[in-house]
Amino acid sequence: MSSPKPTLKPKNPNFSCGPAAKRPGWNISALHNALLGRSHRSKAGKAKLAEVVEKSRKLMRLPDDYVLGIVAASDTGAVEMAMWNLLGARPCDVFAWEAFGKDWVTDAVKQLKVPHLRTFVGDYGQLPDLSPYNGDHDCVFTWNGTASGVKIPNADWIPEKREGLTICDATSAVFAMEIDWRKVDVLTYSWQKVLGGEAQHGMLALSPRAVQRLESYKPSWPVPKIFRMTKDGKLNMGIFKDEPINTPSMLCVEDVLDALNWAESLGGLPALIARSQKSFGLIADWVARTPWVEFLCADPACRSNTSVTLRFADAAITSLSREAQMDFAKQLVGKIEKEGAGYDFNHYRDAPAGLRLWTGGTVEPDDVAALLPWIDWAYADTRATLQLAA
Repeated sequence: MSSPKPTLKPKNPNFSCGPAAKRPGWNISALHNALLGRSHRSKAGKAKLAEVVEKSRKLMRLPDDYVLGIVAASDTGAVEMAMWNLLGARPCDVFAWEAFGKDWVTDAVKQLKVPHLRTFVGDYGQLPDLSPYNGDHDCVFTWNGTASGVKIPNADWIPEKREGLTICDATSAVFAMEIDWRKVDVLTYSWQKVLGGEAQHGMLALSPRAVQRLESYKPSWPVPKIFRMTKDGKLNMGIFKDEPINTPSMLCVEDVLDALNWAESLGGLPALIARSQKSFGLIADWVARTPWVEFLCADPACRSNTSVTLRFADAAITSLSREAQMDFAKQLVGKIEKEGAGYDFNHYRDAPAGLRLWTGGTVEPDDVAALLPWIDWAYADTRATLQLAA
């Protein structure tokens, strides 16, 4: 029998893992100062771009000797920019446990054909063994697997004193988890994740060791113009101040400035992390009292607090084919979307069937609390409709 339909709906029903929810209270008027119809190379345009970089540095508590720049093609472009420029000088270890990490494996193996390469790949929901990492090697890894809901619990597995560079895809971790900068030489992210900004723009942070590699090493493969970070053998500092390689959207620039100003007004990084953890805690408590659902990640220390990924624990559901389970999840989410109570929280297309909810800092914990009864209702209603065995 179906449970009663809830009456309270989230004020913002957007729970997509990217583009993620806009900050609370956002409306189009936040963009009224956008520098539209002006060159990004004008004095005013460069001032906006420099402001994004400086506010981002402050919010993420970037060490003073690191550089940070705006790059093309979102987090994907930022990761590939780093890989195309930096890999090949040393043996390399690549760790992956979901779709995006596996893309970096594909780049290293099939595109760059990095010599002396080792890959360590885990299944969805499982972090691969990180202990084989050799500090004399370069390393590519994600801090938080967006599609799998699995994060690294810490960076203790990376030696502080090492010869290799660490390249970290942190797009769904930065501004929501503490980053150990002593262990990260390259960090990438996009505006569309924890800041709730618009898509297509990425950010790239480089340590002094990474800069030294750029200025002393030339890869054997061609580097496309949009990836080139050096000029005459030296780091092109314009990229890391106010001169991106390609033309940025000044509308998106204004939007991310609005998000950064909002984050500052809350109290900065600690406040963003606290909001994410509060939302995650609400879901964890719900999972603990709900017998038909469980975390995809079995290890509590490795569960993401931003891309919260769940799977079905009901034997009547799990005994179905993968296609049938995926259809069940689609119907469940579709019922809630039809009611306007929650959008875009289905599982990632290649992941096990279930749910995936974004709980970064721009999501209100109260909205998460309001969504959970709707999931209970939709689950019961969908199950009853399919007339599954008790």
